[in-house]
Amino acid sequence: MVAQFLVRVNQELIGNISFYGGIVVYWLFLFVAILTEVAGTTAMKLAKGFSNTIPSIMVFVLYGTSLIFLTLALRRLHMSLAYAIWAGIGTALITFIGYLYFNEPMSTVKLISLGLIVFGVIGLSSGEA
Repeated sequence: MVAQFLVRVNQELIGNISFYGGIVVYWLFLFVAILTEVAGTTAMKLAKGFSNTIPSIMVFVLYGTSLIFLTLALRRLHMSLAYAIWAGIGTALITFIGYLYFNEPMSTVKLISLGLIVFGVIGLSSGEA
């Protein structure tokens, strides 16, 4: 069922997008992969050690969805760049969600570390040319 859905997405969506040679859709796949990974990690916190049923199920659904879309993005994007963006933006978003919604501490060291992640992604991106 999932395989059929992915084939249909490939034929109908990717095949019909012609701007920038269809590359934009792969960036959209990466964006969806990031959002679902962040949602999965947030569900992991809400699952409280798999003691809450719905968030526990959502962990697997969301991480599975994230990996599907990351795999689709990797069909056209360079692995080193896509994975760095996926992991880096995911880490940054989770850090801010932890701070804003779960009262996790924020420190100068954390902010500097997030900045280093951003610079690392920029460095990987500039190496693509």
